[in-house]
Amino acid sequence: MEFVIITGQSGSGKSQTVNFLEDAGFFCIDNMPPQLIPKFAEMCKEYANIDRIAIVTDIRGGSLFLDLQDNIKRLKDSGIDVKLLFVSTEHDEIKRRYKETRRKHPLLDVAEGDIDKAIDAEYDILSPIRMLADYLIDTTHMTTTNLREAVRNLFIENVSDTILISCISFGFMHGIPAEADLVFDVRCMPNPFYVPELRDFTGLDACVQDFVMKSEVSQEMQKKMFEMIDFLLPQYIAEGKSQLNIAVGCTGGRHRSVTFAQKLYQHLEEQGYKVRTLHRDISKKKN
Repeated sequence: MEFVIITGQSGSGKSQTVNFLEDAGFFCIDNMPPQLIPKFAEMCKEYANIDRIAIVTDIRGGSLFLDLQDNIKRLKDSGIDVKLLFVSTEHDEIKRRYKETRRKHPLLDVAEGDIDKAIDAEYDILSPIRMLADYLIDTTHMTTTNLREAVRNLFIENVSDTILISCISFGFMHGIPAEADLVFDVRCMPNPFYVPELRDFTGLDACVQDFVMKSEVSQEMQKKMFEMIDFLLPQYIAEGKSQLNIAVGCTGGRHRSVTFAQKLYQHLEEQGYKVRTLHRDISKKKN
């Protein structure tokens, strides 16, 4: 089990950090009291499909947060390989962020409404925990993209895990999918609809795929499509995109588009990407 506890200063970017880990496949919980973490970890051991966990715990837990060190020790004593990530930001930057977002610092009431005193008080409380951290991220001068990259470098071995790709087939006669990021038109490829013995099959069937892909035009289209997508994907990942919808359309959405979407799915899966298919119009028959 990969178990990551995220803590740090309020306003430093802990919630963004855990969101990035969630995009990468971690089971994530924000704002869990430290006393509940060992019990939660034991419960997760019973589920084989929960093997990557990230939890945010911080000063919002009040006096309960002061027991974090003891509970980390309990986790380690039980054999769990827990890592502590501390996210920090310089005083003036935290003050600027709170002014910009107009959110209330958790210790503002204790500091009698003085934001500077609240930030300093939290830093003093967190200093011993910071010394225990396995990883430190200072977000003072980081953009969202920089933070995502830092998290990825620490916890994600395969950068392809940071993006989920959906290969969507559709029929233009039913409209272009609104969620599509990229759209490819394969209506100029050989159409099995006009072959009576193939009409009732779909692009999921080998006979239709063989018919579509035996054409040199289809083979060249596939080659150029794959080359473009192979070029674009690292750019999208570097930009911090967590989901990409690639839509392939033919006339009715049952034969050619399904064939190409399936071929693309296989191509991306072989490269280790998280990928899925959605054949939106495959059950809609053209009259």
